Amino acid sequence: MSTARDEILGAIRGALGRGQLDDVTRAKLDAVEHAHIRPAFEGDLVERFVRKFESRAGTVTRVAKLSDVPKAVEAHRAQWHLPKRAAVGAALHKLKWAAGWEIHFDAAGIEETLSVSLAVCGIAETGSLLFASGPESPITHNFVPDDQVAVLPVEHIVKWFENAWPILRQREDGMPRATNIVSGPSRTADVEQTVQLGAHGPRRVHVVLVG
Repeated sequence: MSTARDEILGAIRGALGRGQLDDVTRAKLDAVEHAHIRPAFEGDLVERFVRKFESRAGTVTRVAKLSDVPKAVEAHRAQWHLPKRAAVGAALHKLKWAAGWEIHFDAAGIEETLSVSLAVCGIAETGSLLFASGPESPITHNFVPDDQVAVLPVEHIVKWFENAWPILRQREDGMPRATNIVSGPSRTADVEQTVQLGAHGPRRVHVVLVG
């Protein structure tokens, strides 16, 4: 059955004097890897990621191993006088939290002040974090709380944006329904040209680099 898309493309091919593509030609075109223009940069990817992320009001702490993450989160909580409560991504369910913390692995409700999520990867090109939606990483963790802590293993930092897409495709759960690219706290200057952080999400985004 012909679709509107096929009809439009067919009309364009007709106007150009070209016929319908056969299956072999179509497969060859689909297999072509198109080159993208990428910014040239050298140096350590971790250092570049940190520099870029901090240039947009994000903050970074480095720890040696994943089990050190709760201490880093506690330091951030104490700095901003937050309650000892967090919505934590289920991918981090094995972390051991100090006494007095209230931890849950559900979506972040309107009362939530702090979330802790595992990023799929970091992108050194722009100093951005990539999050995938799903049961282990509710998308509300990226938008609802005033403070978001992202856990990022250093080996998951890639050079360019294009390097991130194969990682998503190779996930055991397949491609997520949604992805979020976070490059620091959201901001706006719509009112009197005064920059306000947290316009569309967290006021503070803190990365805990592991390794």
